[in-house]
Amino acid sequence: MAASSSSSSSSALSRLSNIQNHLNPIDSLAKNLVKISPEVSEALSHGHAVVALESTIISHGADYTVFFACVQGMPYPQNFETAKEVEAIVRNNGAVPATIAILEGLPCVGLSTEELERLAKLGSKAQKTARRDIAHVVGIPVFVTGGIGGVHRHGEHTMDISSDLTELGRTPVAVISAGIKSILDIPRTLEYLETHGVCVAAYKTNEFPAFFTETSGSKVPCRVDSPEDYVNMKLKLGSGLVIGVPIPREHAASGRVIESAIQSALREAREKNITGNAETPFLLARVNELTGGLSLASSILSL
Repeated sequence: MAASSSSSSSSALSRLSNIQNHLNPIDSLAKNLVKISPEVSEALSHGHAVVALESTIISHGADYTVFFACVQGMPYPQNFETAKEVEAIVRNNGAVPATIAILEGLPCVGLSTEELERLAKLGSKAQKTARRDIAHVVGIPVFVTGGIGGVHRHGEHTMDISSDLTELGRTPVAVISAGIKSILDIPRTLEYLETHGVCVAAYKTNEFPAFFTETSGSKVPCRVDSPEDYVNMKLKLGSGLVIGVPIPREHAASGRVIESAIQSALREAREKNITGNAETPFLLARVNELTGGLSLASSILSL
């Protein structure tokens, strides 16, 4: 009788689990299609702080730059050491780092040292992917990156807009970054985020940072002066939250130098008819060349 009762209970629990998976497909997806490292899994199950990190820095250089990794960016083992250093910073501040990558077709949240090194050795041979909702799928509320994508300059004509912005409008994850890269149209990017209901804030400043530099000339509607301020902003509205943290002043590149280099790179891109996915890597690499490595140094330090 006890065995029968146990079997019946097990069957009922199984049915309830199936119903729950049907009603909450995200939970089911996370369990079946995403590999979560033991360290990250344990932290999430105990309610400890977990910070999602993208793996682009390992394979493609300082966030978003495909060309830097193989030319002037972070070749192996510099990219590997930088990735480990970023994870160490997260740990030293009381959280568990969860670097995200797709390995052998499986999304992985939290990489081992061996997996980090494997990506580092692959460099730009690794394919870059864009979706940033994997962190949300497994229950990580904070995602850290160097700089977010945005509306490209002259985007009103080309409609070249990063998928980052669309993702932020439908994924309730807080993205912490050094701002929007100044090769992009920052005012239009902020307008686009507002249209999609994404709250934009800046840390200890009233102006959104421009990745390479502390300021962009664009004011933000919200200011965050402490972690407690961030907690109070979590309203469960279904969209993301962007918090810009300015690069330290001592590491910021000269705004005038960077802007001059950007304008030159943009002209060259138009003359060479470089558009679409090829434009951003070209612009970042060219800006780095024209500034004598100043922009790349800022990129690495912004992380």
